Amino acid sequence: MTLYATLDSPLGELLLVGEESATAPGGTALASLSLPGQKGGATVQDGWTYDPAAFTEIVQQLHAYFDGKLTRFSIEYASTRGTDFQQRVWQALEAIPYGTTTTYGRIAADIGAARGAVRAIGTAIGANPLLVVRPCHRVIAADGSLSGYAAGPERKRKLLGLEGAVPDAA
Repeated sequence: MTLYATLDSPLGELLLVGEESATAPGGTALASLSLPGQKGGATVQDGWTYDPAAFTEIVQQLHAYFDGKLTRFSIEYASTRGTDFQQRVWQALEAIPYGTTTTYGRIAADIGAARGAVRAIGTAIGANPLLVVRPCHRVIAADGSLSGYAAGPERKRKLLGLEGAVPDAA
């Protein structure tokens, strides 16, 4: 069963979408976390059940993150529908430490992709369904500029600022 809830945050109202899970803390595995106006973000679908209580554990972790008290999420993700390439990129995102940034080129190198795959890396990052918790906001351009973010550069800057990792924007 697909469940959803919303959460007010410093970034705007978040849409949390999850699936029931016997192994997830709190009983819900997160399938999507979307921000208002996000390119490609989830929207509530017919047949989904509004159940804020199902997201209690996830919401607690998000509050702790936004309060600067949590640097790594321990949230179970519902199986995601990415390609093998996207899955490799998303795993690389998981390895970026809190408070740091990396580049699209570094992600390419980390997953063994050609240097010329930077555009494909950006596309895979843009398809990340788990903004904030899978830290795609920590990926910046080689020149230090913030470059793309599906929910907009101002939100990327806000997240990096929260983590103490705002680069000089070009």
